[in-house]
Amino acid sequence: MLPDIDPRLLRAFDAVADELHFTRAAARLYVAQQALSRDVRRLERQLGTELFVRTTRQVALTADGERLRPYARAVLAAYDDLAGAFSGSGPRPLLVDLNSPGLSADRVLELARRLAPDCELMARFESGLTGAAVEILAGRLDASFGRVAGLDPAVRARLAWQPVRYEPMAVILPADHPLAPRAEVDLASLAGQAVYAGAGNPRTREWTDLAALLFAEHGIRVAPPAPLAVGVEEFRRVMAKTRTPVLAAVGFPPMPDAVLRPLVDPVPLSPIALVWRKGLEHPALDALRTAAARLAAEEDWLAMPDGAWLPEPDASLMRPA
Repeated sequence: MLPDIDPRLLRAFDAVADELHFTRAAARLYVAQQALSRDVRRLERQLGTELFVRTTRQVALTADGERLRPYARAVLAAYDDLAGAFSGSGPRPLLVDLNSPGLSADRVLELARRLAPDCELMARFESGLTGAAVEILAGRLDASFGRVAGLDPAVRARLAWQPVRYEPMAVILPADHPLAPRAEVDLASLAGQAVYAGAGNPRTREWTDLAALLFAEHGIRVAPPAPLAVGVEEFRRVMAKTRTPVLAAVGFPPMPDAVLRPLVDPVPLSPIALVWRKGLEHPALDALRTAAARLAAEEDWLAMPDGAWLPEPDASLMRPA
């Protein structure tokens, strides 16, 4: 007969089984790697079997590890339900990175909060899915929005996502820029100019990569790295100093001494998906997914304008499974 198994040992096993990496699993659980390894070894001793094959290059589940996984998850889910039933606080808060205020993700979150009033959805604004994906896989963040095609394939393989919107792109110009009087800016008129698209910011590589693909087709240069402007006043100051146009989405909030103009001929699209870690289950995530699907259907967010620009890898990854 097996001894009673501490749920902590099952959580250690489940985290390593998800991550297949002891360091990442330890970061996710906020424990030292040595403590996590001890818990896994203790569980293996109690069960009388090896659960992982460990080499210097990789970690893989054994057949017994695969067999244990659904039982461990069922036990942990029951344990969490038990804890929740007596805590009086309901499910834990869901932390969601919206990248920037005022964009499509903001509206998805607002609707999700109405759909799940008993859940706490906490917003964070730190631009860039590349950076957010690392936080999601480490367990420090639950969900984010952005361009999944720009992520490293190894990272993307451990994430789940749902298409949300093809968001038209725009350009932010100094108010006295020669193109500012136009209602729309055709891409040809930017040929030969440098446009800032987050170059040098490691958290926004997926956005810079998309910009580079677009600019290469229209003779536009990617502006070199610039100081990261955090806040409206810093944005105003940096733009006044550099006078460099900035690539953005059409819903980007107004900035002082600057104008936002949609890009046309063709209309370039930024593919936005809701992204979360594979295996995550949470009622607030369900609300986010429902809200994203509802808004996409009601406002044709996933309808592509005729002649729009979007790289094929992005189009493929945005097609519903």
